[in-house]
Amino acid sequence: MDIKQIPLNDLHVSLGGKMVPFAGYNMPVRYSSDIEEHMAVRNAVGVFDVSHMGEFTIKGPQALDLIQRVTSNDASKLTNGQAQYSCLPNDKGGIVDDLLVYKIKDEDYLLVVNASNIEKDWNWIAQHNTQGAEMKNISDDICLFAVQGPKAIATLQKLTQTDLSAIKYYHFVSGEFAGVKDVILSNTGYTGAGGFEIYVNKNHALEIWNKIFEAGKEFNIKPIGLGARDTLRLEMGFCLYGNDIDDTTSPIEAGLGWITKFTKAFTNHEQIKQHKELGVSKKLVGFKMIDKGIPRHDYAIKDANGNVIGKVTSGTQSPMLGIGIGLGYVTTANSAPGTEIFIDVRGRALKAVVHKLPLI
Repeated sequence: MDIKQIPLNDLHVSLGGKMVPFAGYNMPVRYSSDIEEHMAVRNAVGVFDVSHMGEFTIKGPQALDLIQRVTSNDASKLTNGQAQYSCLPNDKGGIVDDLLVYKIKDEDYLLVVNASNIEKDWNWIAQHNTQGAEMKNISDDICLFAVQGPKAIATLQKLTQTDLSAIKYYHFVSGEFAGVKDVILSNTGYTGAGGFEIYVNKNHALEIWNKIFEAGKEFNIKPIGLGARDTLRLEMGFCLYGNDIDDTTSPIEAGLGWITKFTKAFTNHEQIKQHKELGVSKKLVGFKMIDKGIPRHDYAIKDANGNVIGKVTSGTQSPMLGIGIGLGYVTTANSAPGTEIFIDVRGRALKAVVHKLPLI
């Protein structure tokens, strides 16, 4: 498979980014160290180039109907300038992908999907587009920068007349930014540190990146790689597609009941409604290590008697807590916060405790 390059690939190489294949793209995994980059986002401001993400526009009189039929959340509740976290249920009880739905205006929506699933999601939505909504895949034309951290607004406000502090969480505006028109400024992100995601045409990407770094210089702004993106989202307990959710995991098992609305019909809603009403046998939980050790993807989770009760889906050493943390599926009986569990780390049963999300 050919590895694609994001538009600013050469810039990241020049900044010392260690480039690795990720989701079909050559991506910077780190520039300095994961911990340094993680702390820059928690304490000040950092910028992720996540231009590998996919963007589809869906327009026309049938746009909302299509979105309602393929997504689990209720997009009819969106007002202009509002975004929504949602997922695409498949017809077997699992998840095609998780995504963001942006309502630009009536009959005009933007869907943001995971890079590894661009083709899969496009085909899935297109297959359900029986009423002729206008679909366009603009993934290759859009660059996406996530500017995250407590100093994100102070950095970005220098570059726009729009009052960023007035934009509520999961809301956005489209306007002039850094001298470029029609830039989407979205109060969203996957770090839990606050900040904005900026959608811009790739032709203006370099100039906008440079202006953001100039504006953030006083806060010691840093470029941030995928390594810190992973530890940041894990501290918050945010799901990563392919690890914590996939084609076999139900939104109810994954704790995504809050984005699953049975006020409308959507793909396989009857089966998923049964999961909600009758209960599920396993649940995704967050946990913290009590014994010293780092949990990793696919490590077995056991009870005190050594019985396997689940497996780790994501794990790392938390830079904020200085201990191992993770997400994993366990039997529902072992899913309550405070439950003692054991992670099998290379044959050693290390003690951990189920913890309510977020983990920090």
